[in-house]
Amino acid sequence: MSSWVVKLSKFNICYEPHGPIKAQCLLDFVHDLQQTPEEDQWTLYVDGSLNPKGAGADIVLEGPNDILIEKFLHFAFKTSNNQAEYEAILAGLSLAHEVVSSR
Repeated sequence: MSSWVVKLSKFNICYEPHGPIKAQCLLDFVHDLQQTPEEDQWTLYVDGSLNPKGAGADIVLEGPNDILIEKFLHFAFKTSNNQAEYEAILAGLSLAHEVVSSR
């Protein structure tokens, strides 16, 4: 990080780190941008987490007519808690795209 500060200092550019963003906040933001009829609405819930046994994700996709899809993932790669959250949202969006496009 300090090497970037030195390299950017001659251009008068400062690095400002982003604060953490939770996957659910990103989903809520995307949801608010969409304008779909209420009867075609799908809701996606994701949660990624890390513990001493490894990382994983829970994904719940609710759709019209009482459709409920639950997925539980175990990540076989080393990750942080935030990365597990992001992987969870990517897997959830992929699942949602698959299900909705196959209808």
